[in-house]
Amino acid sequence: MTEKIWHLKNCRIFEQLSAAEIERLDACSRVRRFAKRSPIYLPAERADTVLLLASGRVKICHLTPEGKQSILAFIEPGELFGELSILDGEARDEYAEAVDAAMIVSIPKEAMHELMESRPGLSIGVTKLIGLRRRRIERRVKNLLFLSNRDRLAHLLLELAESYGKRTEDGVELGIRLSHQDLANIVGSTRETVTVVLGELQNDGLVKVGRRRIILRSMQRLAQSVQAPEPKIPEPVETTRQEASLRLGFST
Repeated sequence: MTEKIWHLKNCRIFEQLSAAEIERLDACSRVRRFAKRSPIYLPAERADTVLLLASGRVKICHLTPEGKQSILAFIEPGELFGELSILDGEARDEYAEAVDAAMIVSIPKEAMHELMESRPGLSIGVTKLIGLRRRRIERRVKNLLFLSNRDRLAHLLLELAESYGKRTEDGVELGIRLSHQDLANIVGSTRETVTVVLGELQNDGLVKVGRRRIILRSMQRLAQSVQAPEPKIPEPVETTRQEASLRLGFST
């Protein structure tokens, strides 16, 4: 099995495809590698491919009329992005940038069209993906219009906890490293304001802030402060020494 086929098979949307369909997708796709902080595509570029992130992390951004960066989403390994090319093929209006060194599988939109025509389940999966991302952006726009800086940041921290949260002795640690400027670019604020608000939340005992490290010390209270549901975070799975040894292929 080639590395590209492995990544295609491990994308949730492609799970239902047969081996022959995966091989055809492999034959027309290509792999590209991008250095950290390099652009993957830019606004006004032709949207003729759908992209699968094989490794690394990518952020989808938009430039405001003032030239400021607004972060719309983060893409994790195994996720598709640039999916709007499937619908219209018009020029992209956002841009994608590699947060870390990234490997990406580029899939022609024509290949996606063929699969979606023969696989209704794939069409439903792509539609759900588009709908989910649109709903998140709409929710963020509503927050920008109606909520204070503190409430917008609180909502973002809860959203990040749902996607990246990991329970620790101190609370729920966000497993994604974001600078204060990154957070500001997501909630439509300034780095200075985000720093002040994080300080207030820390003084209130709601969060613990380190260098690009945030722990939600009281997620329940944070959610209550903005009248939001508390995210469900899986409990950590305890692994015994024997289980760890067997997983690594050793005997005890």
